[in-house]
Amino acid sequence: MADELKFQEFEEAADLLSADPGASTISVSTPASSGAAATSSSDVRLNLSDDEEENQQESSGLLRGEKQTSGFWTFEYYQSFFDVDTVQVLDRIKGSLLPLPGRNFIKHHIRSNPDLYGPFWICATLVFSVAISGNLSTFLSQMGDPQYHYRPQFHRVTIAAVTVFLYAWLVPLAVWGFMTWRQSTARQMSAYSFLETVCVYGYSLFIYIPTSILWIIPFGWLQWLLILIAMSVSGAVLVITFWPAVRDDTKMTAFSVMAAIVLLHALLAIGCKLYFFEAAAQIPSLNPSSAPSSLNLTALTTLSKPK
Repeated sequence: MADELKFQEFEEAADLLSADPGASTISVSTPASSGAAATSSSDVRLNLSDDEEENQQESSGLLRGEKQTSGFWTFEYYQSFFDVDTVQVLDRIKGSLLPLPGRNFIKHHIRSNPDLYGPFWICATLVFSVAISGNLSTFLSQMGDPQYHYRPQFHRVTIAAVTVFLYAWLVPLAVWGFMTWRQSTARQMSAYSFLETVCVYGYSLFIYIPTSILWIIPFGWLQWLLILIAMSVSGAVLVITFWPAVRDDTKMTAFSVMAAIVLLHALLAIGCKLYFFEAAAQIPSLNPSSAPSSLNLTALTTLSKPK
């Protein structure tokens, strides 16, 4: 019975070899062969484990969201800058509204995946909110004047777009360039990429959107109070973020950079307030169109009087 079993096993192996000549067989009849089988099986396991490690590394690289290297002229290159979901954007907006001491915005919110989706739409929304709210503010301030005729000022949208987008790109470029230059002089400073710098500046502008809408309320003291609150919150985000990058430099340089960042941020808010939300030029009490006729009437009256 044992011989029949051995013969059948050999016949089955022969059939397998005839079907696949490159296959390898392992005999389990002797202890020595069983040891060889264990060795070969361990080799197979090792080989399989190496392949599994490579596959795991590749899959982990994909899960971490590593960006594929591609030319800047390709669509995939720019698509990676907008690879965020709603939860991430809302979390970053929340972080820009609640700056906490010692909580770096870049390291805690955007270091894993900086994006341009949030900053772009925040800037675009801010442009329209400032322009539209400025028009409404002018209309409400002059609504009771019978001599005032409302005209939509569409050029304000262009001015707001140029101002906001230039600020959101040129100022981060200047800050990033300065930090890179100081880092090249062997200063021990934290390195922020240009994309991270643009990202933190874009999200820091979010608080100006509800502030610009509240600027419609025609109370000067309330408008300036809202400006101070918005500048304090957004300026705190920038200071907390960029201070670790410059604090190891000289005190003069570090404080100068922080002062420049806060000053430029304040100039943006104050400039928008003074240009878009100040009441239109006061219309004189004398209507210019009726002034010539009244002057002519006065002159005729004077000439008609007997001397």
